Amino acid sequence: MLLPCLLLGCAGLVSCGAPPESAPSAAHSLVWGPGLETDVVLPARFFFIQAVDAAGRNLTASPGEKTFEVKIASPTEQFARIWIQVLDRRDGSFLVRYRMYASYTDLHVSVLLKDEHVAKSPFILPGPVYHEGCDCPQPSGPAWESSMRCPASFPQIERDLALYPRVDPDRNAREIPQRFGQRQSLCHYTVKDNKVYIKTLGEHVGFRIFMDALLLSLTRKVRVPDVEFFVNLGDWPLEKRQPSERLHPIFSWCGSNQTWDIVMPTYDLTESVLETMGRVSLDMMSVQSNTGLPWDQKNATAFWRGRDSRKERLELVKLARAHPDMVDAAFTNFFFFKHDEGLYGPLVKHVSFFDFFKYKYQINVDGTVAAYRLPYLLAGDSVVLKQDSGYYEHFYNEMKPWTHYIPVRADLGDLLEKIQWARDHDEEVRKIGVAGQQFARNHLMGDSIFCYYYKLFEKYAELQVSEPKVRSGMALVEQPNDDLFPCSCQRRTVKDEL
Repeated sequence: MLLPCLLLGCAGLVSCGAPPESAPSAAHSLVWGPGLETDVVLPARFFFIQAVDAAGRNLTASPGEKTFEVKIASPTEQFARIWIQVLDRRDGSFLVRYRMYASYTDLHVSVLLKDEHVAKSPFILPGPVYHEGCDCPQPSGPAWESSMRCPASFPQIERDLALYPRVDPDRNAREIPQRFGQRQSLCHYTVKDNKVYIKTLGEHVGFRIFMDALLLSLTRKVRVPDVEFFVNLGDWPLEKRQPSERLHPIFSWCGSNQTWDIVMPTYDLTESVLETMGRVSLDMMSVQSNTGLPWDQKNATAFWRGRDSRKERLELVKLARAHPDMVDAAFTNFFFFKHDEGLYGPLVKHVSFFDFFKYKYQINVDGTVAAYRLPYLLAGDSVVLKQDSGYYEHFYNEMKPWTHYIPVRADLGDLLEKIQWARDHDEEVRKIGVAGQQFARNHLMGDSIFCYYYKLFEKYAELQVSEPKVRSGMALVEQPNDDLFPCSCQRRTVKDEL
C-alpha cells in the first residue's frame, strides 16, 4: 500500500520541515490507511497519522509518543475485543495497528489530540467488519483486489511466470514427485472450491505450517482461483535445468541466478504478517517504532550479528577483528564451521534486533541463501550495506543500489571502502536510508504481502491447461475453529466485473 505523497511533502500539498517547537494541529493533521476500510481484512489492521502544525507543515520529529490517542468501539457491543497500539515512528508520523478478536456490526475509530478529534475522526467502518479468524471470503477476486488496492501486476511474478507459458497440472503431478520427491521436501497443494488440500513429499516437512497458515488466511478473505502447485520447503531453490529443457514450476521462498523457481515472500516475512500482535515480536510494524536513536546520535560503525552459515560471514568477523573502529561483527551461534570456533569465537550474547539500530550502518550478508532479515533492516532508521548476491527474495529486483541501499561486493572486499565513503557522505547516506525505509513501508507491509500471494496464484492459475484436482493421498487442511467468537458471514455472490 503506497503511502500518500503528503507524508513525503510533495510540492503544492503539505510542506515539510516544521520548526522544532511546532505543535501538531488536530484540524490539519492527516489520517489515512487500509485499517480505516471495512473490506480490508488483515491479521493486524493498520493506518497512519501524520502530525501537521497549524501552518500546514509536516512535523519531521516526534511530538511525543503519547500525542495521539486512538479509541475503537462498536455501538452494538459494550466491550469490543480489540487490541490497539499507537506506534511512534519518530519522524512526525505514527502507525496505528489493531487486532480484532471478534467481528462487529460497525466500528467507530476515533483519533484524538488532547480530546479533540483529528482530521475526519471519528471514522466509521460500516459493518459487518470481519476479524482475521472469520471464514468469510469475498467471492469476487477483482472486488477484493480493488479494496486492497493491489497493484495491477508485480514485476517479479511476471518474470518468474514468463518461463512457464503453459502449466499442465497432470504432468506436474506425475513428474515433480518422481524428480524431487525422494531427495527434497515438498508440499503438493490444490486449492479447489476455496478449500486447501495437501500431500507432503520428503522427510522434513515441518515448514508446511507457514504455507498452510497463509493459504487458510487468504481463503478466509477471498475466493482463490482453483489452482494446483508444488512448494519447496527447503532453503535452496530447486529448478536448475536450462530454459531450453523441460522446466518444472516449483514455488520457493528464495530465488537464485542459477535456478528458475517461482518466488514467494519468505516464510519468515509471511509468518511475521500472520502473527503481528500475536506470537512474534519482530514484524514490519514493530520495527518502525523501534528504530533507536536519531540519526546524528547513532554509532558510525557497521554492525552485524548472526550465525556462521556462510564463509563470507567468517571473513566479516575476521575483518571486524582487524578494524574494530569500523566494523562490529560477531557470531551468536556456531553450527556450520564448528571446527573454526576457536578462530572466530568466542560467541557473544544475542542482541535484540531493535538494538541493531543504535548503529548507522547495517551489514546484510547471505546465510545459507538470502539473509531474510533484509526487510526489517530496511524498515529501520539505518542504512543497509547489502552484499551482492546470487540469491534474491521476491522484492529484490525492485530495489536500486545507491538509492535504497549501498552495494558491497560479494567477497566483501570493498566493505571498508564503502563504510568510509558513508562516513564521508553522511547527508547522502541518510537519504539512502530514508529511501530504503520508505520502500519497506510501501512494499513490504501485510497488505502488500497478501496482494502478492493472491496475484501469484491468480496468474499461475490462468496458465493451467487442465482442471486442478484433489489427487490421491491429499488431505484437507482444515480451517481453525473459532468457537469462542464465531462470525456470521453476510457476503453474497456477486458477478465479477472484468
